[in-house]
Amino acid sequence: MKRIFIDGSAGTTGLRIRERLAGRADIEVVALPEELRKDASARRAALNDCDVAMLCLPDAAAVEAAAMVENPEVVVIDTSTAHRVADGWEYGFPELAGRRERIAKAKRIANPGCHASGFIALVEPLVRAGVIAPSARLSSFSLTGYSGGGKKMIAEYEENHLTTQPPNRPTYLGGRQYALGQAHKHLPEMVKVCGLDFAPCFSPVVVPHFSGMEVTVFLHGVDPSAVREVYCAAYGVGSGMVKFAEDPSEGGFLSSAALSGRDDMEVSVFGTAERAILVSRFDNLGKGASGAAIQNLNLVLGAREGEGLVRG
Repeated sequence: MKRIFIDGSAGTTGLRIRERLAGRADIEVVALPEELRKDASARRAALNDCDVAMLCLPDAAAVEAAAMVENPEVVVIDTSTAHRVADGWEYGFPELAGRRERIAKAKRIANPGCHASGFIALVEPLVRAGVIAPSARLSSFSLTGYSGGGKKMIAEYEENHLTTQPPNRPTYLGGRQYALGQAHKHLPEMVKVCGLDFAPCFSPVVVPHFSGMEVTVFLHGVDPSAVREVYCAAYGVGSGMVKFAEDPSEGGFLSSAALSGRDDMEVSVFGTAERAILVSRFDNLGKGASGAAIQNLNLVLGAREGEGLVRG
């Protein structure tokens, strides 16, 4: 039985990971008593006395925790932004070519960002196949459930928009665009993992449902049939938790909440050779966070990749 320590198990991602692992017979989840949760010496001991340390912390705290791990046998899976483009850390998206084998052997694994996961799943295989040039200047937007903002945003939304009467703050009823200055924290990993020369023009939007994510990338002058061919090859049978969906629309619509509660992802392409759109749909808390972390954990442990995960 492998010992798993979740550092930061009180946050949204940490709580979901702990819930998912609770019934596993092959895993013992190690937890610190509440009074020791922020005790540096107790954390250091736990981080070095486990098989896998899962960091569910803010960036600065994740850097600090990773530095505490001195036992060379401990595998660290970091769910923060801190190490996603750092040297010596494997990017934890198993469905990308060659990544699965490297993740299984890695001692330091950076869990992908939620928006980045959807963008990378759409773009990286096409850049690798030569369908999109590295020099392409792409545009993208992403719809995300409010749970992606953590406990504070969840509380704000549930207080201000989940009511039968008009709330005091009506802005919570509609989509709320943010990162308007084009400096979203997921952009560096989008660029690096996809091999792009330029960051995309990226617009994330919080929408008033709890979880679920839909990422869209716009293309000009790319034949959708070429995209389909690449996606079918990249995300065929046995490719993990990502699959190509030929026509997942719901009567001409695509809901950003369609895969809420699941850990898999669907990628699709629509449009014409003149103007096409690429779309990925998944759960920001699933394949976009805790589900991806557990998928990486399964690979490290040599377990079935989808063990404990929910897919359609």
